[in-house]
Amino acid sequence: MTSSTTSTAHAVSPDSGEHWSKEGAWRVTEGIHRIPLPLPMDGLKAVNVYAIETDEGLTLVDGGWSIEVARDLLERCLRDIGYGFGDIRRFLVTHIHRDHYTLATVLGHEYDADVALGIGEKPGLDLLNAATDGGAEIEGNPFLDVLRTAGAHEIAEAWAQGPHELPDPAWWQYPDTWLSGDQQIAVGARTLDAVHTPGHTPGHYVYAEQAAGLLFAGDHVLPTITPSIGFTVPPVADPLGDFMASLTKVRSLPDLTVLPAHGPVAPSSHARVDELLAHHEERLELSLAALAAGPRTGHQVAHELPWTRHDHPYDELDDFAQGMASMETKAHLELLVARGQATCEDTAGGVVFSAVTG
Repeated sequence: MTSSTTSTAHAVSPDSGEHWSKEGAWRVTEGIHRIPLPLPMDGLKAVNVYAIETDEGLTLVDGGWSIEVARDLLERCLRDIGYGFGDIRRFLVTHIHRDHYTLATVLGHEYDADVALGIGEKPGLDLLNAATDGGAEIEGNPFLDVLRTAGAHEIAEAWAQGPHELPDPAWWQYPDTWLSGDQQIAVGARTLDAVHTPGHTPGHYVYAEQAAGLLFAGDHVLPTITPSIGFTVPPVADPLGDFMASLTKVRSLPDLTVLPAHGPVAPSSHARVDELLAHHEERLELSLAALAAGPRTGHQVAHELPWTRHDHPYDELDDFAQGMASMETKAHLELLVARGQATCEDTAGGVVFSAVTG
C-alpha cells in the first residue's frame, strides 16, 4: 500500500523525461548520474545506482543485483559517461538487500574498490555466510520462523516448497568498511552525511549532500511506494518503531531532493517523509481497530486490512505478498505494544496481540 498519488509503474523521472526505469546514465546534476539497472522477477523493474564523479574516479551509491544483464548495462552506461569498472574507487551501499549489495561486493573485490556497509547488517551477512561455511549450514528458509511467529503457518509451508539454493559466496563477501553511527564522508570535493536509518533493514544508511540539496535515499524514502518492514533476518524487536524514528531523523535535515533506489527523482524529502509517517499512523489505527474483536496474530490482522495502492483484500495477494503482509502487520502490532496500546503473548500458533482496554 502506498500514500503516493503517482504509481511506480507510470512514474516519469525529471532527470530523464522518461519512465524512471528507462536504461541510461541520466544526469541528475553536474557530476552525478542515475543509472537504473534491471531486477529479475521483481515488480519494481529496476534499482537506481548513482555514479558520483571525482578527480580520483567514481563513487557509486549502491551497486545493483549481481546478474549478467545488470552488470553489462552498468558497464555500458559508465562507458557512455567516459568511465569503466576500473575507475570505481568506492561503493557506498545503503543496505544489505541483493539488489543493492551483491554487484557492489562482486565488482569491489574484482577491481579493488572499497565497499562500505552499515555495521547493523553484519548479523544478516553472518547468517548468509554461515550457509556455505563448512558444516554450519542454515536449514531451509530463515524467514519461515518469522512467518510462523506471525501466525502465517500455511504461508510458511508454501514458502518452504519453493526453490532452495545456497547463497553464492561471491555475492555475500564482507565489506571493506563498516559504517557505524552518523558520520561525514568526503567524496572528492563533496561532503556526504552518512546517516544511519534503521527500519527497512537494521544497518540501512542514507547519504545526504546538504550543500547540493540531495538525499541518496536508498529504500528509506521512496517516492511512490512504502518500503517493506519486518522482512529481515535475524528479526529485530521493533522494526517499524525504528523506521518511523529514522524518518523523523531524516525530516530534521533540510528539505532535500530525493534520489531514491526505486522510482523517480522526487522534489521534497520533507513532503514524502510526512506522507510515509501519516501512512503508517493510519495502518496503526487500522491494526488497533482489528484487535477490538479479540486477540489476533499478525496474520489474522493482515486479513482485515487493505493492501497495495488499490486496497486489495489480503486473499487476492499471492503467497509471497501474503507472507510480506503478515510480517509487516506483525511489525505494526509490535509498535502498538511499544506504545502501550496492545499486549502480546507467545503461543504455539504465533505471537498473539490484544488491545489494551480502559
